[in-house]
Amino acid sequence: MKIVALDIGGTSIKSGLWVDDILEDLKERDTQALKGGEHVLRRVIELISEYEGFDAIGISTAGQVDSKKGSIRYANENIPGYTGMRIKERLEECFKVPVVVENDVNAAAIGEAHFGGGREFNDFLCLTYGTGVGGAIVINKQIYTGAAFSAGEFGSMIIHPEDRIKGDYFSGCYEKYASTTALVARAKVYDESLSSGRAIFGRIDESDIQDIVNGWLEEVVYGLTTLIHIFNPPCVVLGGGVLAQPYILEKLKEILYTQIMPSFKNVVLKQAELGNRAGMLGVIHLARGLEKE
Repeated sequence: MKIVALDIGGTSIKSGLWVDDILEDLKERDTQALKGGEHVLRRVIELISEYEGFDAIGISTAGQVDSKKGSIRYANENIPGYTGMRIKERLEECFKVPVVVENDVNAAAIGEAHFGGGREFNDFLCLTYGTGVGGAIVINKQIYTGAAFSAGEFGSMIIHPEDRIKGDYFSGCYEKYASTTALVARAKVYDESLSSGRAIFGRIDESDIQDIVNGWLEEVVYGLTTLIHIFNPPCVVLGGGVLAQPYILEKLKEILYTQIMPSFKNVVLKQAELGNRAGMLGVIHLARGLEKE
């Protein structure tokens, strides 16, 4: 079975062809997201058209996704006009093959469940730290979507109620403190040149930089502590470019296992293993299931 897989993000669209259990012919294009949802979908169609002889299409995408209908339930203004986009219907009309569509964080969690960091566990939580904080709940190797396909929006947890602003329902929320964006904001107060995770960790041997990172990690831990208490998962898989840094996982374990609660040692903390291929591999797994239906 040949499957074209795409990962639609606010910055880029990544694609590849799954053939004989290998993801090959990898490509990447600018999303040009601010031109709107219709423009993005046209770019997706152009990209898919560059592949031949495929049997199914898998789409991992930003936004809240109705995975049954394959449509976008909600997307913010990072991609204007994306809300309501009927991706599955449009692509099946165009290419005459079955299509699966899933939210990007959920797709990444499915990829990690079957090919990556979560493959040894039936149940786990998956969190990704980047521009915001995304989350997914995996139960028996499947995504728990909730009643409206939005379960796992961990970035919206309120962890600093003292910072709440009347009328701003996302003030004080986890991702404003624990995202990579928040880390960079902290670092730039110290040195304007520290404008990316790569720049920060390029200087991680400096004690002042370690103090900045450790302060940010305490915010990461606030959310993890809450989630571990609620779900008591056997495993938490952590993704995002910054979370791939060796320094991060060891410090998180040190804080969680020794400073917060020793019983948390029963919870395995793992770094995601699939990088920016996770979403594509997740929808490939879902598309492979179409063959059995």
